[in-house]
Amino acid sequence: MREGVGTGVGSWFDDNSRRVVGNGRNTFFWTDNWLGGVPLKCQFSRLYELSVHKECSVEDMARMGWDEGGSGWGWRRRLLAWEEDSVRECATLLNNVTLQENLQDQWRWLLDPIHGYSVRGTYRFLTSMDD
Repeated sequence: MREGVGTGVGSWFDDNSRRVVGNGRNTFFWTDNWLGGVPLKCQFSRLYELSVHKECSVEDMARMGWDEGGSGWGWRRRLLAWEEDSVRECATLLNNVTLQENLQDQWRWLLDPIHGYSVRGTYRFLTSMDD
């Protein structure tokens, strides 16, 4: 069901959950859906392929430096001009991110952001799609 096989609803779980970053310790920079609605590895797939820091956390990346020219941007080879443009674009997205040391990262269930995830709510969502 998580992959949407046989349900006709696509990746319903991924589409309805988001990572809310506090201190960034427990959120993966590239692979978690925490900024802009899709994981950065999807939005900047070429940069992800070339990165030497594929499994770093948001906190690690911020500490290494995610501004343009920061050491968080480590590559397996020298970047082409269009890839450097992608780094600038990604770094611009990160300009407004401020980590909050006293808050833990958490998941937010978009179908019910107040009460969070429940089997009942998920069942209602999945069965109402047939209507």
